[in-house]
Amino acid sequence: MLETLQNIDAEVFLFFNSAHCTFFDSFMSLYSGKFIWIPMYASLLLVMLGRFPLSKVLILLVGVALSITLADQICSSLIRPICERLRPSNPSNPLSEFVHIVNGYRGGAYGFPSCHAANSFALAAFAAVMLRRRSFTLFIITWAIINCYSRIYLGVHYPGDLIVGALIGSAIGYVCCRCSCAAWQSLLNRGRLYDAKPVLANIPAYRRVMSDRLNLMEIVGIFTIIAIILASLV
Repeated sequence: MLETLQNIDAEVFLFFNSAHCTFFDSFMSLYSGKFIWIPMYASLLLVMLGRFPLSKVLILLVGVALSITLADQICSSLIRPICERLRPSNPSNPLSEFVHIVNGYRGGAYGFPSCHAANSFALAAFAAVMLRRRSFTLFIITWAIINCYSRIYLGVHYPGDLIVGALIGSAIGYVCCRCSCAAWQSLLNRGRLYDAKPVLANIPAYRRVMSDRLNLMEIVGIFTIIAIILASLV
């Protein structure tokens, strides 16, 4: 049964990995990067400061950091050493000779489950539960899905790696967000904190941005994607 699932996983991987062109080689490589999304991550902090009291923002920041750390370490330090599933791009994997590699990037030795997927979906689930806005949830989940697909395109993960990583990250992000909100509410009810206005609530320019159909994180994310597209065309 396990061998059958692995064969299906490999076939699906090869199907999607085989579709490539120069533009998407550049696009997926940039999209999969860690540092290019820093402005979007920073904008999430501004969104939180515009919606929640500072005391709640601080607790939520601890929660989102904890969710990403847990997702990353459970996948990389706990599950990977046990499963030891070679990445499709690993030269020791017989499948590697059929894999499309971009810019010589092959990743580490093992890829199950995907830390990239776990981290992306931990952030996406946490932010979606925290903000509870349909358009934002659609945006952040789509962002995470494309992030996962980029790993197949680059040849460093099987679909199964990504699905399991996404499930782990989503569960951790959801639980950490609910626990963070519950912790803040509990401290508030005990009189340990006070429910002040959001830090940025009285700034007119920020209110104008937040009153639009898109919130600040979505705007920054979309501009980042446009920048990636333009850079890929050069």
